[in-house]
Amino acid sequence: MTPVDVRAYEDADEEAIVALWDARFVEPRPWNQPRELIRRKVGVARDLFLVATLDRRIVGAVIAGWDGHRGWLYHLAVAPDVRRRGIGSRLVRAAEALLQARGCPKVNLQILASNREVVRFYERLGFQVEERASMGKRLAVTPATRHAPSRRPACRATAPS
Repeated sequence: MTPVDVRAYEDADEEAIVALWDARFVEPRPWNQPRELIRRKVGVARDLFLVATLDRRIVGAVIAGWDGHRGWLYHLAVAPDVRRRGIGSRLVRAAEALLQARGCPKVNLQILASNREVVRFYERLGFQVEERASMGKRLAVTPATRHAPSRRPACRATAPS
């Protein structure tokens, strides 16, 4: 069998990644539209966006994030016809290595608790279900923020007055 190659995302990968994510994440949230997600990621940390190829065909992808405190994994997907060949594990391990090289002490991810198959996959890779409440808040996207420069100063939180 031809070996799988894991490498950084390239602009020419976009169509294949969109097709993969559309096939694997059948009910994407409006804020997770593949093209917009790709645009935002390559604008801030292209090197933390990995793809897996087999015979020059894109068969997997994962996005990693690092905020200086914790690492995160997002949108891991593997093409259905090549699942259970270690491709997802290779992508996760490669993302972990990139994060660790940056000094990241811990990696988090979020999945639906009801998706037991995915929970078991990550448990086999050493992840543990943690007793946490996952909270989120959608921020409005305006024309000014949609295409904002990627190298903006970090937000500073202040105590309410």
